[in-house]
Amino acid sequence: MSTDSRTRRMPTEEDAQESSLLRWLKDRRITEVECLVPDITGIARGKIIPADKFSHDYGTRLPEGIFATTVTGDYPDDYYELTSPSDSDMVLRPDPETVRMVPWATDPTAQIIHDCYTKSGQPHELAPRNVLRRVLDAYTELGLRPVVAPELEFFLVQKNTDPDFPLLPPAGRSGRPETARQSYSIDAVNEFDPILDLMYDYADAMKLDVDTLIHESGAAQLEVNFTHAGAMNLADQVFLFKRTMREAAMRHGVYATFLAKPMENEPGSAMHIHQSLLRISDGANVFAGDGDGEGEFSPVFGHYLGGLQKFAPQAMAFFAPNVNSYRRLVFGEVSPSNVHWGFDNRTCGLRVPMDTPDNMRVESRFAGSDANPYLAMAATLACGLLGLRGQLAPDAPVSGSAKELGYDLPRSLGEALDGLEQCAELQALLGERFCRAYISVKRKEYETFFRVISSWEREFLLLNV
Repeated sequence: MSTDSRTRRMPTEEDAQESSLLRWLKDRRITEVECLVPDITGIARGKIIPADKFSHDYGTRLPEGIFATTVTGDYPDDYYELTSPSDSDMVLRPDPETVRMVPWATDPTAQIIHDCYTKSGQPHELAPRNVLRRVLDAYTELGLRPVVAPELEFFLVQKNTDPDFPLLPPAGRSGRPETARQSYSIDAVNEFDPILDLMYDYADAMKLDVDTLIHESGAAQLEVNFTHAGAMNLADQVFLFKRTMREAAMRHGVYATFLAKPMENEPGSAMHIHQSLLRISDGANVFAGDGDGEGEFSPVFGHYLGGLQKFAPQAMAFFAPNVNSYRRLVFGEVSPSNVHWGFDNRTCGLRVPMDTPDNMRVESRFAGSDANPYLAMAATLACGLLGLRGQLAPDAPVSGSAKELGYDLPRSLGEALDGLEQCAELQALLGERFCRAYISVKRKEYETFFRVISSWEREFLLLNV
């Protein structure tokens, strides 16, 4: 045996994935690759690279400061304490499972979600995808695999190029905008068929598992449901769907917005997250009770519910990450007011749908559609995991209106950030460095908002105080 053959490195699984991905790009004659990284807000950051360059430089670089930047492009005061003093680069590696075509691109273009690593090869602590993976790894250690199914609401609105003017519903095929509540109306959905047909075409091309589509109660408010799957898979799909829906709407001259409360007199938009736990060894749903009686559940499910009840208020900064989020929670007609739970009770923050034992699950109704899907899923799964670890017990289920039981959630982003800062258990599970960076970024956004003098202040206070 020659020296060269003795010292030649054996191919690794990573090598095989790289080879398979590059072959996928070549087979489809891809000319450009969009290297995507979800930031703290959920915005797609990254680089667009010619396909031949991507083939020769499989890993790319981005500054880690993208995870310590506000939605306005500002930096928190402790920016250089959150990042490295040299403001150095991260190493990006593509996740081959996420490669998809960009169906609206003129030339053959691929989009690939990338994971972020330090120069030493460790998962970067500030990357939202790594935060979710950290929680999922903790479940794997218990022999459990979370399964989720998000329901995402959003509005179609007229193009709005002047932010001082309120948003308005767009005209549909009839040429008239909606003025009445149209919950579950088929005809109201059909008003936007050209936009929605294009969205479905894009979703099919990207293999997004969009299940059902309904018209919600707001004017031109819609909801899409995703087929249940693993949490990382679904977080990726929601991240890509938002981008896709905005593009499909823009092609027809309107906006799709995932703002939690875009219009004063319309309901807010939520991202309800159905969640259950499967035992890895046999695929059994560990939430199911021993009997076949309706509403029976296991002690594991009780502990999980107890964790959601105890820690959801401290995690609210992830479910309601923006100033506008609290307009939905405090003033929303059907938004949750507290952490009570009930069977098939939509007035509760935690709803347990009536279903077969194999489909036993809980629907968390706290997150707004503006939430970063990776962080919202990481947070709700973290709350449940803390309940399992502490063997917490839930309150008794509520059968009447939970709205009558008071409001006990944070009322503002500032209050929510205070709660997260004081919760050592959540910080330890999600990552202390990440939580510090998240709190700093969101506090900076909160401060920036308060610098803006609103039209309400000019109208009612200018000449009266």
